[in-house]
Amino acid sequence: MDRKIEKKKWTARKIALLASITFLLLLLLYLLFFRDKSSKLHAQRNQLTIAEVSMGKFQEFIPIDGIVLPKTTIYIDAVMGGSVQKIYVEDGAMLNTGDTILKLINTQLELSYMEQETRIFEAINNLQNTKISLEQSKYTRQREIVAVQQQLETIKAEYNRLKKLFTDSLIAAREFEDTERSYRYTIQQLEINRQLQRLDSLSAIRRNKQIDVSMDRLFNNLDLLRTSLGNLYITAPASGQLSSFNIEVGQTAATGVHIGHIDVPGEFKLRANIDERYISRVSTGQEASYEFNGVTYNLSIQKIFTEVTSGSFQVDLVFIDEYPAHVKRGQTLQLRLHFSGETDAIIVRRGSFFQQTGGNWIYVLDPSGEFATRRNIRINRQNTSFYEITEGLQPGEMVIVSSYESFGNKDKIILK
Repeated sequence: MDRKIEKKKWTARKIALLASITFLLLLLLYLLFFRDKSSKLHAQRNQLTIAEVSMGKFQEFIPIDGIVLPKTTIYIDAVMGGSVQKIYVEDGAMLNTGDTILKLINTQLELSYMEQETRIFEAINNLQNTKISLEQSKYTRQREIVAVQQQLETIKAEYNRLKKLFTDSLIAAREFEDTERSYRYTIQQLEINRQLQRLDSLSAIRRNKQIDVSMDRLFNNLDLLRTSLGNLYITAPASGQLSSFNIEVGQTAATGVHIGHIDVPGEFKLRANIDERYISRVSTGQEASYEFNGVTYNLSIQKIFTEVTSGSFQVDLVFIDEYPAHVKRGQTLQLRLHFSGETDAIIVRRGSFFQQTGGNWIYVLDPSGEFATRRNIRINRQNTSFYEITEGLQPGEMVIVSSYESFGNKDKIILK
C-alpha cells in the first residue's frame, strides 16, 4: 500500500541558506553600526614614554641663570686728571679705607694751586691788617677821650675857682665868661668824642664779623685747593677687594674716568636675564630659589631693569637668609623664579607630546595596557617638570608623554 510522503519545510539546504543570510545580515549590521571605526596605529611599547597621572604639589616657576656679583660695589674715579706716576697696589688686592692706590702727577694743576694759594694768603694778610687797624683806631679814640677828660678836669677846676671870685666881685665878668665858655665847649667835645667812640665800636664789630666771614671763606678755599691737590693721590673709599683695576705707570687718567672699583666682601647679589614675555609677571620682592647639595637657598628680586634688550630684561636678586659657602664672583647659578606657591593639583610629567597637541589632548592607556585612546584635556600651568591638569585626567591613569610626531591623528594606539 502506497504511503503519502510529506515534503519537509526545513530542509538542510534551507537551514544552511537561512543561516548564511542571517550571518551576512549580522555582519552587515556590525560593519555599519558596531565595529570600531576609529583609526589605529601599532606602536612598540618600549619606544614610548609612559607616565602616571598623580595628585601632588605643584608650583609654577621658570628656570633662570643668575651671575654672581658683589652686592655692594663702590666705583673709584679720577677726581682730578693726570698722568700715573706711581702704583701702590695690584688688581685683586684687599684694601682698607684710605689705602693709597696710585699717585697722579699734574704740573698745570700744581702751578695753578701755587698761584691761587699766594693770592689767598695775600688776601688773608690784608684782612688781618684791616683788623689790626680797627683795633688801633679803637685805642686812638680812647686816647682822645682821655685827653679831653684831662682837659675838662683842668678847666672845671679853673671854672669853679673863677666862679667864686666872680661871686665875690674880685674879677671882671669878661674873664669869668671866657672860662665858662671854655668849660661848656670841653664838655660838648667830650660828649662828641664818646658818641664817635660808640659809632666806631659798632662799625668795628660789624666790619670784624665781615672780615671773619671773608677769612673763613678764604681758608675754606685754601683747604679746597689742598684737597684738590690731594686728589692726585687716589685712595680706597671703602674696605674691600680692588677689581677691574687695569692701569699702568705713565698712562693718562682723564677727569671722571673709572679706574676700578671696590667690591665689599661677604655679600653677593645675582643678576639674571628673563624672557620679555614674563615682564608683566615679575615684581620686586618676588621669590626665587637655588638648590645645592640638597639645600635650598631662598632669594628675592631686589631691583628690576625694565629696559628690554635682545628679547629679555634683567633683574637683581639677593639671598634672603644665608649665602652658599661655595658662591664666588662671576659664577653662574641656575635658579627657579617662582610665580606661585605650592598647591595640591593633578599633575603629569612634561613631555614632547605638547609640541604636537598644544596641550589640548593626550593618549590615555586602557586599564588593560594593550592600547591607548585619544582624550581631550586642559592644561593650566606648567613648570620645568610637570603640567597642571584641570580637566580630562584622573590620578592613577597612565598616559603617553613622548612625541606624537609619527602618530598623525590616529584615535587609537595599539601597543605591542
